[in-house]
Parts: sequence; C-alpha cells; structure tokens
Amino acid sequence: MRNLTVTLCLTLTVLLGSAGVSWGADYLTGLTAYRSGDYATALREWTPLAEQGDALAQSSLGFMYEKGRGVLQNYKIAVRWYRLAAEQGYASAQYNLGVMYEKGKGVPRDYKTAVKWTRLAAEQGHASAQYNLGLMYEKGRGVPEGDKEAVKWYNLAAEQGNADAQYNLGLMYKRGQGVLQDNAYAHMWWNIAASSGDKIASRSRDIITKRMTPADISTAQDLFRECVRKKYKGC
Repeated sequence: MRNLTVTLCLTLTVLLGSAGVSWGADYLTGLTAYRSGDYATALREWTPLAEQGDALAQSSLGFMYEKGRGVLQNYKIAVRWYRLAAEQGYASAQYNLGVMYEKGKGVPRDYKTAVKWTRLAAEQGHASAQYNLGLMYEKGRGVPEGDKEAVKWYNLAAEQGNADAQYNLGLMYKRGQGVLQDNAYAHMWWNIAASSGDKIASRSRDIITKRMTPADISTAQDLFRECVRKKYKGC
C-alpha cells in the first residue's frame, strides 16, 4: 500500500494550487530565481508579498522553510506560513498543512486536523489531497475506517492522473475492498498507472496477469483502452 503522498515539489502546478490565483511580477521574479537555485532572491521577493497577505507567496515560503531551501529548515515556521495561506482557502497550502499534521512536522501529530485540511484541499479538486484523504479513510486515520469512501476519493484523484491513486484502486479491486472483487479492473488500473511509469504497478499487473484467463486479460485490456479514451473519467 502506498503511503501518504509527501509534500510536492515546488513546480508551477503546485504553486498555482487552484484556479483563480494570479501571479504578480514580483512573485514571478522570485519563482524564476527559485527555479534557477537562487533561493536568496526568491526569499527576498516573496517575503514582502507574504507579509502583505499574498497566499501564493505564503505557501511558497512555507515550502522553503519545510525543505530548508535558502533558509534554515524550520517546520514550525513552515506551518505558520502554510496556515496563513490555508486560511485564505489556498488548496496547495491546505494540502501541505494536512501533511504536516499527519506527519507531526512542526506541530503535534493530529490525524483529525490533518483530515480537516486535507479534505478542504480535496474538495477543491487537489489530486494529491484526494489521494491522501482516500488513504486516511482506508486506514481509519482521523476518520472512521471506510473502504467505500476511500474508493470514492481514490477515483477522483485517479481521474486526474494520480498514479498512486490508480495503483491503490487496483489493490482495492484485487482485494474487493469498497468494490466488488474484480481482477480485470485491478489489471486495468495497474496498467494505467504502469503507463505513467509506475514500476510497482507494472509488476503488480504482470503478477495478476498470470492468474487470469485469456478472456479476462482481453476484457482488462479493453477496459484499459476505453478508460484511456475517456481520459480516466467514469472508469
């Protein structure tokens, strides 16, 4: 079983977080510097913005403090910046704050609070948060254990191409957790994850293939092609 997805790399997608976030010239200057490894300039550009209440800059500073890039690593300061952005509804910060509570980094470990922030991000469509929330339901961390609810959130993340969620859906179908046991669907989801370069999914698919009839394999391959055609929606 995959573990909770760790805080994502500082990429354009992660920094954007959710629709409607605008990037000012100062922020972009900091981002360009950050991506070139000039963390001092990024810090100089982002700190005033964050202090003025810019959620994107606050979340980015949180990441820098969490990872110790251009500053001494400090989880408590990271949490403070993540929280300021999260309270403004910024999905990536909500997700990262949930991870900090789940891991007990900069705050006491608190699964219920982790669920709170993760759910807020997941409900905004943040794929990694959706995956993590599914994992929390599967393991009963901060919420009552519930395989059907886990499958629901895994599906939402899988539809966005999250390979971890696709892999876990394969496991759920193989074991019959939250869904009817179905090797063809397990094969399909592992095949989809494998097509994104997931080596564990590739091995799992190959193992289950040996336990399937030629007809079942053909069905699984048809399901795979149809799911890819639909861009993972409604599979």
